Amino acid sequence: MKSFFVVAMLVAAALAAPQRGPDADAQVLRYESDNIGVDGYNYGFETSNGISQQEQGQLKNAGSENEAISVRGQYSYTGPDGVVYSVTYVADENGFQPQGAHLPVAP
Repeated sequence: MKSFFVVAMLVAAALAAPQRGPDADAQVLRYESDNIGVDGYNYGFETSNGISQQEQGQLKNAGSENEAISVRGQYSYTGPDGVVYSVTYVADENGFQPQGAHLPVAP
Protein backbone atom coordinates (compact mmCIF):
# COMPACT_ATOMS: atom_id res chain seq x y z
CA MET A 1 0.00 0.00 0.00
CA LYS A 2 2.89 2.31 0.81
CA SER A 3 4.48 1.83 -2.63
CA PHE A 4 1.13 2.58 -4.29
CA PHE A 5 0.97 5.89 -2.42
CA VAL A 6 4.54 6.78 -3.51
CA VAL A 7 3.78 5.95 -7.16
CA ALA A 8 0.54 7.97 -7.00
CA MET A 9 2.48 10.95 -5.61
CA LEU A 10 5.09 10.70 -8.40
CA VAL A 11 2.38 10.55 -11.09
CA ALA A 12 0.60 13.56 -9.55
CA ALA A 13 3.87 15.53 -9.46
CA ALA A 14 4.60 14.69 -13.11
CA LEU A 15 1.12 15.79 -14.20
CA ALA A 16 1.42 19.05 -12.22
CA ALA A 17 4.75 19.99 -13.82
CA PRO A 18 4.61 22.91 -16.25
CA GLN A 19 4.00 21.78 -19.82
CA ARG A 20 5.90 23.31 -22.74
CA GLY A 21 3.47 24.79 -25.20
CA PRO A 22 3.92 25.08 -28.96
CA ASP A 23 5.21 28.66 -28.56
CA ALA A 24 7.94 27.79 -26.06
CA ASP A 25 10.67 27.91 -28.72
CA ALA A 26 9.49 31.08 -30.50
CA GLN A 27 12.27 33.48 -31.50
CA VAL A 28 12.15 37.27 -31.66
CA LEU A 29 12.66 38.15 -35.34
CA ARG A 30 12.40 41.93 -35.02
CA TYR A 31 12.37 44.36 -32.11
CA GLU A 32 12.41 48.12 -32.47
CA SER A 33 12.09 50.65 -29.70
CA ASP A 34 12.39 54.41 -29.94
CA ASN A 35 11.74 56.17 -26.67
CA ILE A 36 11.82 59.77 -27.78
CA GLY A 37 11.59 61.19 -24.27
CA VAL A 38 8.67 63.00 -22.72
CA ASP A 39 6.96 63.61 -26.05
CA GLY A 40 6.28 60.01 -26.99
CA TYR A 41 7.52 56.59 -28.01
CA ASN A 42 7.37 53.95 -30.75
CA TYR A 43 7.97 50.23 -30.52
CA GLY A 44 7.28 47.07 -32.43
CA PHE A 45 8.19 43.41 -32.50
CA GLU A 46 7.63 40.24 -34.48
CA THR A 47 8.18 36.63 -33.40
CA SER A 48 8.73 33.41 -35.32
CA ASN A 49 5.34 32.05 -34.24
CA GLY A 50 3.46 34.88 -35.98
CA ILE A 51 2.87 37.25 -33.08
CA SER A 52 3.44 40.92 -33.86
CA GLN A 53 2.75 44.27 -32.25
CA GLN A 54 3.33 47.92 -33.14
CA GLU A 55 2.54 50.86 -30.88
CA GLN A 56 3.17 54.57 -30.71
CA GLY A 57 2.35 57.00 -27.94
CA GLN A 58 2.21 60.77 -28.15
CA LEU A 59 1.77 63.37 -25.42
CA LYS A 60 -1.23 65.60 -26.12
CA ASN A 61 -1.88 69.03 -24.64
CA ALA A 62 1.55 69.13 -22.96
CA GLY A 63 1.71 71.37 -19.92
CA SER A 64 -2.03 71.97 -19.80
CA GLU A 65 -4.70 70.77 -17.43
CA ASN A 66 -5.82 68.33 -20.14
CA GLU A 67 -2.40 66.72 -20.65
CA ALA A 68 -2.81 63.08 -21.71
CA ILE A 69 -0.98 60.40 -23.61
CA SER A 70 -2.60 59.09 -26.76
CA VAL A 71 -1.62 55.58 -27.85
CA ARG A 72 -2.28 53.92 -31.21
CA GLY A 73 -1.31 50.41 -32.09
CA GLN A 74 -2.09 46.98 -33.44
CA TYR A 75 -1.29 43.39 -32.60
CA SER A 76 -1.91 40.05 -34.26
CA TYR A 77 -1.51 36.39 -33.38
CA THR A 78 -2.66 32.98 -34.55
CA GLY A 79 -5.31 31.49 -32.29
CA PRO A 80 -5.61 27.82 -31.32
CA ASP A 81 -8.16 27.46 -34.13
CA GLY A 82 -5.52 28.45 -36.75
CA VAL A 83 -7.15 31.82 -37.49
CA VAL A 84 -4.99 34.97 -37.47
CA TYR A 85 -6.57 37.54 -35.16
CA SER A 86 -5.72 41.23 -35.62
CA VAL A 87 -6.65 44.08 -33.33
CA THR A 88 -6.08 47.78 -33.86
CA TYR A 89 -6.59 50.12 -30.93
CA VAL A 90 -6.51 53.63 -29.61
CA ALA A 91 -6.09 54.40 -25.93
CA ASP A 92 -6.53 58.00 -24.87
CA GLU A 93 -8.65 60.20 -22.62
CA ASN A 94 -11.68 58.26 -23.93
CA GLY A 95 -10.32 54.89 -22.75
CA PHE A 96 -9.16 51.77 -24.58
CA GLN A 97 -10.93 51.37 -27.94
CA PRO A 98 -10.08 48.10 -29.72
CA GLN A 99 -11.31 47.10 -33.18
CA GLY A 100 -11.06 43.73 -34.86
CA ALA A 101 -13.14 41.58 -37.18
CA HIS A 102 -13.67 39.05 -34.37
CA LEU A 103 -14.72 41.64 -31.74
CA PRO A 104 -18.35 42.56 -31.12
CA VAL A 105 -19.42 46.09 -32.10
CA ALA A 106 -21.50 48.19 -29.72
CA PRO A 107 -24.94 49.14 -31.02
